[in-house]
Amino acid sequence: MRIGELAGITGITTRAVRHYHRIGLLPEPPRQPNGYREYSLRNAVELARIRRLTELGLSLDEVKGVLADDAGKDLVEILAELDADLARQEEAIRQRRARLGQLLEQAEQTGRLPADAPVSPELAALFDDMARASARLPGPEPAMAAKERELLALLETGSPGGDRGWLDAMMHSLSADAEAMPRAYEVYAQLDGLAEAAEDDPRVETTARAIVDSVPDEAVQAMNIPDEGDVGENSGFADALFADFAPAQAAAVRRAIELLQERAK
Repeated sequence: MRIGELAGITGITTRAVRHYHRIGLLPEPPRQPNGYREYSLRNAVELARIRRLTELGLSLDEVKGVLADDAGKDLVEILAELDADLARQEEAIRQRRARLGQLLEQAEQTGRLPADAPVSPELAALFDDMARASARLPGPEPAMAAKERELLALLETGSPGGDRGWLDAMMHSLSADAEAMPRAYEVYAQLDGLAEAAEDDPRVETTARAIVDSVPDEAVQAMNIPDEGDVGENSGFADALFADFAPAQAAAVRRAIELLQERAK
């Protein structure tokens, strides 16, 4: 049979058959005197098996390895690995769908999603607590509160291996102490008050100490606080972080880091 007939029988394009020849996956029959290749039933059987294996999810290299072993001794091992990989993908899809379900439910309840979405359920819960605390304020939410949400979402996204010990500690302290969130908003307001202040403003020290007092001990232990005398000025991320603050706000944060260093000893 000709290549077109072979392809039609197996449901594979002639282009794919020629590609299998080029990579050595399917033996190429010799050409007849008329210049055409003549394929046998054995060629069709092998091509059909290639299709079945690729439909299982095997790569062409894996298929080549299976076909190279006439006894098929490696096939069971390859299929077991493929099954395990599919199980991992299935679990990942399940987790993604569960997270999407939470976001859709949140959108249905509130009519919208926060600007920082999507974040982890734990961080979303913290942001919900912040929204409730903000709603109880007599005036608008401090700008520093929104800045902190952006920073927390950024830090969570970049945490390797899902390491969020600092977040877990923060969540626990905020849920265990009813006054923790109001204190945090007092700190945000103090930082907002430094937006137009000079770096030597006496409120810088007061605000730094308020920041430190708002951080629970377990969060301090979980944080990666720079070594004494180094508050990250040599880090590109730290440079960008401090540049995003007004001078007096940056001074308060630097001073707070120094105080946290002393506290962590």
